Amino acid sequence: MPLNSTETDLVGKWIVVEGRIAVDETETRIQGLVQTELQRIAADSSGWEILFRDPSDGRFWELTRPQSEMHGGGPRRLHVIEAAEAHRKYKFEE
Repeated sequence: MPLNSTETDLVGKWIVVEGRIAVDETETRIQGLVQTELQRIAADSSGWEILFRDPSDGRFWELTRPQSEMHGGGPRRLHVIEAAEAHRKYKFEE
């Protein structure tokens, strides 16, 4: 499902289902968005933070893992980042 114009911050979660770790709907949606809907623009020097652009409206989205202390970097966060901040942090050409 594509992003809508009112969305600005998606935060995934890991949940326990029948004693096993599983991802929630938001985490699954983030995975789909970065694979099929968003254009990858750049990654930071660590490779853990990635910048995307939504081709439908031009907004920049940053993929991070705010609970990086967790195994595998933890669940994902996909949030809007202002163009000036995107250019400063990722130093990319358009």
